[in-house]
Amino acid sequence: MPPLSLPLIFVTAFVVGLSGALFPGPLLAMNIAETVRRGFWAGPILVGGHGITEVAMMAALTLGLSRVLEQTLMAAVIGIGGGLFLLYMSYGLFRTPAQLPMPGGPSPPLGRNPLMAGALVSLANPYWFLWWATIGSTYVIWALSLGAAGLILFYLGHILSDLSWYSFVSLLISRGRRMLSPRVYQGLLRGCGAFLLALGGYFIYSGVSFLA
Repeated sequence: MPPLSLPLIFVTAFVVGLSGALFPGPLLAMNIAETVRRGFWAGPILVGGHGITEVAMMAALTLGLSRVLEQTLMAAVIGIGGGLFLLYMSYGLFRTPAQLPMPGGPSPPLGRNPLMAGALVSLANPYWFLWWATIGSTYVIWALSLGAAGLILFYLGHILSDLSWYSFVSLLISRGRRMLSPRVYQGLLRGCGAFLLALGGYFIYSGVSFLA
């Protein structure tokens, strides 16, 4: 790796963050579902909630949390707890009525503030913890070697990658929202629900495997 610099921290944080954002996960599923329900701004707001948890995680990592996250028991607890929460979210998506809601209208089942949803979905994803315990903690160490400016630019590069991708997805979905029939809408939400169901089951299995 070339000598550390502020521009390098920012650019690599953006690229690495984008590679993670492009990988399908629970935040993407919620982004799709909430954009259909609420319109374009659901995506950026979800990323805002996601970003709040990442600020907290960065602060915790500077205090040495990465050593705790690497413990087997903690990995099992995170996997099982996160998996159960994803199953709950999947249940809510399956129960959503087929009628297409209007943005800004009453929230259907699992209707919650998108800012809170972004934070909860992040915390329910064991791989989010794993990423921060490994790649993220390494980046925090690198950034801290450049002082507060390095840490700030690392965070900005990382969160801008999430904001760019999820806003783009929200834009595509919101533009095509007028063409969604109730049947297509319900199929989309159930597809997201099935994805979260499978992901939640895998997270629980992984957590139990850690204990075994």
